[in-house]
Amino acid sequence: MGRSSKDKRDIYYRLAKEQGWRARSAFKLLQLEQRFRLFQGVHRAVDLCAAPGSWSQVLSRNLRGSAEGPPQVVAVDLQAMAPLPGVLQIQGDITKASTVQQIQRHFEGHSADLVVCDGAPDVTGLHDLDEYIQAQLLLAALTITTHVLKKGGTFVAKIFRGKDVTLLYAQLRLFFPSVTCAKPRSSRNSSIEAFVVCRGYSPPAGFEPSMDSPLLHGDLALAPPSGPSRVLVPFVACGDLSAYDPDRNYPLELDPHRPYRFLPPPAPPIAPPYARARSRRRQRPGGGDMDWIHPSINRIPDAWPPFTAIGRERCQSPRCGL
Repeated sequence: MGRSSKDKRDIYYRLAKEQGWRARSAFKLLQLEQRFRLFQGVHRAVDLCAAPGSWSQVLSRNLRGSAEGPPQVVAVDLQAMAPLPGVLQIQGDITKASTVQQIQRHFEGHSADLVVCDGAPDVTGLHDLDEYIQAQLLLAALTITTHVLKKGGTFVAKIFRGKDVTLLYAQLRLFFPSVTCAKPRSSRNSSIEAFVVCRGYSPPAGFEPSMDSPLLHGDLALAPPSGPSRVLVPFVACGDLSAYDPDRNYPLELDPHRPYRFLPPPAPPIAPPYARARSRRRQRPGGGDMDWIHPSINRIPDAWPPFTAIGRERCQSPRCGL
């Protein structure tokens, strides 16, 4: 959640900070809940790929307890995130059997009523590659879901709608009789992301969940369906048309009597990737502005030209040595 001008004018980015959500993606789950009523009768929920924790926030605030006790929410991610009240965090890999065991121990042998996954890869801009990696991430989330979700439960996950998405729909239909592709209002129209809402978990007869082998193999493997056998999944647009448009830039001062005021992110990253470089720079005696690049660089090499890139003026830095 940076401070760029585009982010400031993203209305959902600003609303997330005003309402205390950790990311604008919280509105996506809220709008899916308004359309599908995902939280009705849900007491145990699992949030896969949870960092920075906006979907876990939504779950912890909206789930209601039962006669057995308060609602239970488990958040799983490789990256550590700041604590959330009422949420158990597991820093682990969703493809490992040890993660499944930790979730089951927390639920004391019970199964989850709802599993959500808002995970996505670092996009490269190559759509075919991004869609393939996202599909593998979705199948990994589905694999762990088969271990922790109760029969009749609900599974919600992000999907990239590409040319080969029909095969994913067919694979999901093996486990869920009802599969719907939904596009929340807060999701930008320019993005290929959508969300599959799978309800009524019912695995095939004889299916045994396993974390040691691919999810679909043997008799369950499918070729891309075509013709009349092609699986058709309904597409639903979620959110009221009177809501804000995520692709539009809004003025910073929506209310003339309330001037715009910058708000810091509700939960800054506790382990950012640049933390190690900053610590090494501080520990180095007399560390300069170039020390974060590589520890072996103590000065600008003599092979570099004695002019700066901007202004074509002679470098005046005492560390330049020129």
